[in-house]
Amino acid sequence: MRESIPVKILSYVFLAIAVVVSIYPIYWIYVASTLSDGQIFHFPPANWFGAHFVQNVRTLESSMPVWRDLANSIIVSGITTISVVFFSAMVGFAFAKYRFWAKSFLFFVVLITIMIPVQTTLIPLFIIVTKLHWENSYEGLIVPFLVNGFGVFFMRQQMQSFPSELLEASRIDGASEFYTFFRIVMPNMLPSMAALGILTFLQQWGNFIWPLIVINSRNMSTIPLMLEQLDQPGNVIHYGPIFAGAAIGLVPLMIVFVALQRYFISGMYSGSVKG
Repeated sequence: MRESIPVKILSYVFLAIAVVVSIYPIYWIYVASTLSDGQIFHFPPANWFGAHFVQNVRTLESSMPVWRDLANSIIVSGITTISVVFFSAMVGFAFAKYRFWAKSFLFFVVLITIMIPVQTTLIPLFIIVTKLHWENSYEGLIVPFLVNGFGVFFMRQQMQSFPSELLEASRIDGASEFYTFFRIVMPNMLPSMAALGILTFLQQWGNFIWPLIVINSRNMSTIPLMLEQLDQPGNVIHYGPIFAGAAIGLVPLMIVFVALQRYFISGMYSGSVKG
């Protein structure tokens, strides 16, 4: 039965409102980054760009090493994302397609790690990092997050729909397991890996608690720590530079999403084949 015209109109109106509500905060961050402090707090609020962006960025640069912090965030988030996606794909493939001893128990352990609150692991992780002398280093920021249970669970669920017939055909042709994984499985699982990559990069880019604990050197600060330090009690707070820093920090997130959205969207529309 075809939808009536009023229902379609209401659907489009609802979707348009949802898009505006979702995008407007991001839009206003960029608007506020071009305004002075007085213009930011003016009522009604400004909804168009001003002429203070360069001044706000220069003020930010004079108080914080913003570009070094940006580079630190890119390095930490990038390496962590690549590692999580790669190892999660390998482990998820093993859980989905191989039979081995204690498979169910090991997967149960993976699920348990997802259920444990992150806050309960901070102290043990910090003790380990300090004993390894990894505080104020990339190792301390990256190594504890190279693999996570959610990534393994997500890729295992996706790998279950991969056709087992392709794996058997590859083995009959004499291909090794590593060749099968890298040349057959991974190219076909790019949409799922892209989705996991977007989620992981977003999570690591906004990670605030762990860098706050393990980093006390200004040289290793990340974007979230930089923004927090701009809003310290007792200091004169300039909100234009804060919004400018937030606007700069959003750019890599948008680049990653634009770069991976083709695979992500194709994965949403492609049908799954049961193996």
